[in-house]
Amino acid sequence: MSRLILSLDQGTTSSRAVLFNERGEKVFAAQYEFPQYFPQAGWVEHEPLEILETQLQAVRDCLHAAIDHSAQITAIGVTNQRETTILWDKATGKPVGRAIVWQCRRTAEFCKTLEPYKDMIREKTGLILDPYFSGTKLRWMLDHIPGAREKAENGKLLFGTVDTWLIWNLTGGKVHATDVTNASRTMLFNIHTLEWDKELLELLDIPVCILPEVRPSSGNFGVTDAAFLSVPLPIYGCAGDQQAALFGQGCFAPGDVKNTYGTGGFLLMNTGDKPTVSRHGLLTTIGWSIGGKVTYALEGSVFVSGAAIKWLRDELGLLRSAEESETLAGSLTDNGGVYFVPAFVGLGTPYWDSGARGTITGLTRGTTRAHIARAALEAIAYQTADVLHAMEEDTASLGEIKVDGGASENGFLLQFQADLLGRRIVRPDNVEATAQGAAFLAGLASGMWRMEELPGMLGGHTAFEPRMTQPERDKLCSGWEDAVRRTRSESFM
Repeated sequence: MSRLILSLDQGTTSSRAVLFNERGEKVFAAQYEFPQYFPQAGWVEHEPLEILETQLQAVRDCLHAAIDHSAQITAIGVTNQRETTILWDKATGKPVGRAIVWQCRRTAEFCKTLEPYKDMIREKTGLILDPYFSGTKLRWMLDHIPGAREKAENGKLLFGTVDTWLIWNLTGGKVHATDVTNASRTMLFNIHTLEWDKELLELLDIPVCILPEVRPSSGNFGVTDAAFLSVPLPIYGCAGDQQAALFGQGCFAPGDVKNTYGTGGFLLMNTGDKPTVSRHGLLTTIGWSIGGKVTYALEGSVFVSGAAIKWLRDELGLLRSAEESETLAGSLTDNGGVYFVPAFVGLGTPYWDSGARGTITGLTRGTTRAHIARAALEAIAYQTADVLHAMEEDTASLGEIKVDGGASENGFLLQFQADLLGRRIVRPDNVEATAQGAAFLAGLASGMWRMEELPGMLGGHTAFEPRMTQPERDKLCSGWEDAVRRTRSESFM
């Protein structure tokens, strides 16, 4: 009987499950969307039980598909939207409130009170002081959900990012754990000692008893509860989505770079076995941990990437489908002077301006929905270019960029990205890098694969070469920079 790895890819707008065969090829995938909630300006929430149920639906589809393929699932790998914060009752398993999503900016004012400690936070965690990360979200929950702090201090509540929530449920409440990559995004974890940091916990007034155990990315995370999932399966891999994509793209050597175009956009570079501190607003993070060895990465974060296209489709009704954006953008010879800065929840790297808000500039009577769609796609590329330029300032010159994520299937976007950067963009034939990374981590721990075998399973690719002249590039970038200036909050001007 053939063997499969089941990868759980839990994202910001949907839950996916993907089956990979022994050659690392995708053989089946299931996906279910779930809603986001926006109770106030700048607030973003999820229902944890909706995350769980959609993920279980996708898993059940994969279990049926495995039977159809006469195959056996050897192990599960989990990858997830990072920083999203969940707090639940240890006895009942019920969330005490909605999850606070990574995009949520509700703790911006509280972060300002922590300014005197920003250097200490950066030194210990590799992160910028920002509402993006889990620590201040958890503090908000403890302070604002009735009874939460008292229950937490008495050991009656559990905290987790989405990976921890899924693993705890899948194992029937037997395993309360996370991996080093997700822990490194909480602003509570010391990336040098690889432990929850006592000083940071005291600063944020968070009881250590609610925190999960931190484990390597490739290793044992328990076995699924047979009553809960109908079949016991070992969970052997776990990583935050961007680190999983870095691994899934085969960025195993220091200097290797990938960019993921998802709900947000994330450019990561492998920096080897020592953390590198950025001078230009990049984050230092843990890439993965395998066999006792930790690999670090530099990361640039774009808060709104593919989500801008979803906004045009769902909120404004300008698109019938996300794919239509490529057709509309390609119907124009240029952007007509229209720029869209989708700072719905502030700006990430390199600006870190939590007060910035979305702006569309250059509108005229002749502006059409095609111009808006094109401006949204171009905005994804401009934001990526901002991050890459910051990375170039911190490191040696970069080569080709490997890309993945849903929006990477948009040919207009990738050609414009290559033109804007003046460098080669490489898209693998299999853009399931995030799910594949989780599968690789689980496959290594289960013994299905060895590390030296993984490069041979990456498959082919399509390359996008730059065609734009430097004067054209300079003119477009000048327009973007002007649009960003109009978007910035007064405190950052």
